[in-house]
Amino acid sequence: MLFKTLAFLTLLALCKAQKTSLFVYYESLCPDSARFINDQLYPTAKDFGKFLDIKFVPYGKSTYNTQGSDVLFQCHHGPNECFGNKVHACAIEHIQVDSFQHEHTRETLILEYVNCLMKLAQFKDAAFPGKRCAQEVGVKNWDVIEQCANSTEGSKLLQKNGDLTIALQNSALTNVPTIAFKQTFEADVQRDGINDLRKQLCKKLSPSPDLCRNQPGNGAQSLSAITLFTLVSVIIAKLF
Repeated sequence: MLFKTLAFLTLLALCKAQKTSLFVYYESLCPDSARFINDQLYPTAKDFGKFLDIKFVPYGKSTYNTQGSDVLFQCHHGPNECFGNKVHACAIEHIQVDSFQHEHTRETLILEYVNCLMKLAQFKDAAFPGKRCAQEVGVKNWDVIEQCANSTEGSKLLQKNGDLTIALQNSALTNVPTIAFKQTFEADVQRDGINDLRKQLCKKLSPSPDLCRNQPGNGAQSLSAITLFTLVSVIIAKLF
């Protein structure tokens, strides 16, 4: 009986799609980054949240150099983007969910906040929308994030993102945004995933979850999942 129970649990685990990590390398004022996050990443994450672990890396084509204890940055879209990148980095570090925010986990609140920042920053208002987005999505410690962004802590966090970005291809990033499942760059995933992230994610998840069966052009994947389910059902029937 114990053997049958263990076999059943093992088969169930095999049928469950594993969570995968997605590293997103982007810039706070980059229109292409905003388009990807707002139109591809956000809706895909809303649907596939339990299968996707997003690692935001705000930095992009920035560069930095150190002068003593200071870290000086040059950003692709100017000094305002450097501050924006720091706001993103500090938010990712410090956002918390309190006991009254039942609708969110820390990860989903970060997603909502980043999505809002990218959407509103494209309007090029005089003030970076850090506080406004905090109020809109329910981030309650904007003061901590702002203090971080204006301090050495923000610079150190952005420097860390720079090192992660450089390490991706061991060179300067050629495309912003850049995406990498499990922190591994793949040219075809980058090329196709920017415009259809959902399809690329479904290719990475094994076995393919039910959500992927509605994916246009995924007939082969759907058949594979159905075949696996049928096979497992037969094995379970024989065990019992």
